[in-house]
Amino acid sequence: MSLVHEIDYGTPAPRTDKMVTLTIDGMEVSVREGTSIMRAAMEMGTQIPKLCATDSLDAFGSCRLCLVEIEGRNGTPASCTTPVAPGMKVHTQTARLAQLRRGVMELYISDHPLDCLTCAANGDCELQDMAGAVGLREVRYGMEGANHFAPASELTLPKDESNPYFTYDPSKCIVCNRCVRACEEVQGTFALTISGRGFDSRVSAGQSEAFLTSECVSCGACVQACPTATLSEKRLIEIGTPEHSVVTTCAYCGVGCTFKAEMRGEEVVRMVPWKDGKANRGHSCVKGRFAWGYATHQDRVLNPMIRAKVTDPWREVTWEEAIAHTASELKRIQDAYGRKSVGGITSSRCTNEEAYLVQKLIRAGFGTNNVDTCARVCHSPTGYGLNQAFGTSAGTQDFDSVEDSDVILIIGANPTDGHPVFGSRMKKRLREGAKLIVVDPRRIDLVRSAHIKADFHLPLQPGTNVAVVTSLAHVVVTEGLVNEEYVRQYCDWDEFQDWAEFVADQRHSPEEVQKLSGVPAELIRGAARLYATGGNAAIYYGLGVTEHSQGSTTVMAIANLAMATGNIGRRGVGVNPLRGQNNVQGSCDMGSFPHELPGYRHISDDATRATFEAMWGRPLDPEPGLRIPNMLDSAVDGTFKAIYIQGEDILQSDPDTHHVAAGLAAMELVIVQDLFLNETANYAHVFLPGCTFLEKDGTFTNAERRIQLVRKVMAPKNGYGDWEVTQMLAQAIGLDWTYTHPSQVMDEIAALTPTFAGVSFKKLDEMGSVQWPCNDANPEGMPIMHINGFARGKGKFVVTEYVPTDERSGARFPLLLTTGRILSQYNVGAQTRRTENSVWHPEDVLEIHPHDAEQRGVREGDWVRIDSRAGSTTLRAEITDRVAPGVVYTTFHHPGTQANVVTTDFSDWATNCPEFKVTAVQISRSNGPSEWQEDYDAFARQSRRIAVAAE
Repeated sequence: MSLVHEIDYGTPAPRTDKMVTLTIDGMEVSVREGTSIMRAAMEMGTQIPKLCATDSLDAFGSCRLCLVEIEGRNGTPASCTTPVAPGMKVHTQTARLAQLRRGVMELYISDHPLDCLTCAANGDCELQDMAGAVGLREVRYGMEGANHFAPASELTLPKDESNPYFTYDPSKCIVCNRCVRACEEVQGTFALTISGRGFDSRVSAGQSEAFLTSECVSCGACVQACPTATLSEKRLIEIGTPEHSVVTTCAYCGVGCTFKAEMRGEEVVRMVPWKDGKANRGHSCVKGRFAWGYATHQDRVLNPMIRAKVTDPWREVTWEEAIAHTASELKRIQDAYGRKSVGGITSSRCTNEEAYLVQKLIRAGFGTNNVDTCARVCHSPTGYGLNQAFGTSAGTQDFDSVEDSDVILIIGANPTDGHPVFGSRMKKRLREGAKLIVVDPRRIDLVRSAHIKADFHLPLQPGTNVAVVTSLAHVVVTEGLVNEEYVRQYCDWDEFQDWAEFVADQRHSPEEVQKLSGVPAELIRGAARLYATGGNAAIYYGLGVTEHSQGSTTVMAIANLAMATGNIGRRGVGVNPLRGQNNVQGSCDMGSFPHELPGYRHISDDATRATFEAMWGRPLDPEPGLRIPNMLDSAVDGTFKAIYIQGEDILQSDPDTHHVAAGLAAMELVIVQDLFLNETANYAHVFLPGCTFLEKDGTFTNAERRIQLVRKVMAPKNGYGDWEVTQMLAQAIGLDWTYTHPSQVMDEIAALTPTFAGVSFKKLDEMGSVQWPCNDANPEGMPIMHINGFARGKGKFVVTEYVPTDERSGARFPLLLTTGRILSQYNVGAQTRRTENSVWHPEDVLEIHPHDAEQRGVREGDWVRIDSRAGSTTLRAEITDRVAPGVVYTTFHHPGTQANVVTTDFSDWATNCPEFKVTAVQISRSNGPSEWQEDYDAFARQSRRIAVAAE
């Protein structure tokens, strides 16, 4: 086997504690009931030859290499499909088996090209490995088919090079079906099939389509499953077989997939999903698997730059000059305008340790609590709402929990695009029989896709989440579906009664809510009954819940519904926010909000503050600082003058672009620390080069509270890790930081944060990951929260009054715009746009219903102008019935889109999370990009000019 192969035990181990004892090759072994003979043998150290079996797929038994003999039974059954039995006596190596295996292997090789020395999988091919394992040394057959001596130009089955990341060579296919089964069982896309018959059988994408244009989503499951070079990564062909690997954590979405970065020297050959990764269980998506090329993209800025005015060209400087200049400017501004005239933003793309140091720098170094994070504009309502209801600001389950769900309710989330690896696990559970409820104004893929159809789709009007969820609760209460035993034991009964009286009011009935939401009353009633009575019911939600003026209210309404039905505190249930960026959860945990220190403890609490002051050796301000919107408002007012932004592009990601630009333009010092000259850097005076996840050590915390190590696989290309840059700035302003490794930062976090008290790099290295809280009471973490009660004591029911948003459609702006993400791109696209992923999504488009398009004379592909109360932009139209009449939809991955020019400054009442999901607009035909877009593009081009010091 190759140096980088993982041990594969065939069929996955069964989930049972009942043991069976048998004898294999004269040795007695005890394994769990239901274990295959193959797995039992491998657990005792005997590897049975195989080609079609892998522990990521169900047993198939087609390759006929894993044959065994069982005393008392006729024939030679496949060990991968034969379960163990008490007293069974198995022989894995006999003369008869050896002859059979060599014969089978000879047939495979006889129809395989004779190009082992030049094959892309040379040294990394299971077919070669198995030929050696069975002792095959020669092939007796003629081998006269097209797969052998015919020149490549004469082959009837040419290579498919259409996919930017991997190639398909049908001449090497042995029809083992592993890729087809991986596409079905692991990914759930059903894009591959076997076409042809006999010797002409081959894997086919769709109806013999090219991979690029087929339904293939490029998750890489088929490539990983392929035992030959039929499906092979282009980087592997280009560079050669990896010679070492490092296990690390993906830096894209909040699923937190674990990968092996397989290397030659410091060059990444490929990223292989790690089968022991507890978040992804060996699966991946197109972003994590393939879209890491941005790390070496030519656009990366590797040297610090400064300039006096944003209209000046950039000047490259040394790190020493950049840090000294930045510290001097911060001191000048605070001396002139006061201590609170500066602040900063931590990054949800950086590690926990880096976010912790930035907020520590701002609080202890700048002397202010003016610190915030990108969660402000995505999941801050989650923190507020769940803390009110449960006493913690995070989801309740691990991802494995979905395997025990009988009912899955998805509201305001699109898992197959935003969280695709978990989306695949969810699809698998749905194919096994779980019921599905989708609450979304758009028909996401899960509503109707391969082998899946939602039992209920509630296509609500954007902005009516609270009304619909409260109406679901109305049905639960008025139809006697409350789990009263659970509520009495674990929740505040008086608060429950007040809440139950509130939701039982007739104005919350499905019939009344239909008038507000547009959702037929019978759908609300049916969904509520299914959720309350269908068994284990889990809720998963996303930005379609939080990015509203009533985002916090909806989160609390969801918590109410879960508690009322007793769907908390065990596997298969829970309230689960699907976090957008890789470390949104972690950046919040680390104290990145202006009112909270690490561990969600309020800055005004004297005892908590004293603990940090003693450790940090600096006094802390007891007053909460400014949120991101407040910083920008204060900048426009002239009282906020400097900001340190690590790894966020607020000009593209935050609402009301005009206002963000005005705030940044009013500041005297904008410090951007990032990989690329992003949109925000157009207004920067200092640019500090950042690092990719491949160049750093630290931890990320995913959506299930799982803390995982990020391991450096190459030296920082800019010379310093992000945490080191923050430390240099801290030292320059007078702090005596002396960290030498991020593990020391985590030790400090653990010493100060009760929920992290048991976390260390050593423990994470040994266990792979832990889910907080991890402390003396939970030394190995807590996969499922609130099992025997809530963190706050009794669960709190909160009355969730529906308050219509001020952003409403009308005669002038009759349509409602909502926004979201697409599979191939990530957030503002700074990373994915610098990879081949843009093949699938070269520009953002506006989805519009055929009825609305016809009324406006809009045809497919037309430029359309989008006008709102805040501004206007233009996009190309895509006419589709995925959106309902009256609703339009777009993504925001490309800066030229300027989608947030039209979004308003309305926000959540509790957290200021912007109302991205509801913007009243009008659509009309256009001749091309708007004047604003053209002016902005010209400004961006001018701002990106780089003048080195020598010039």
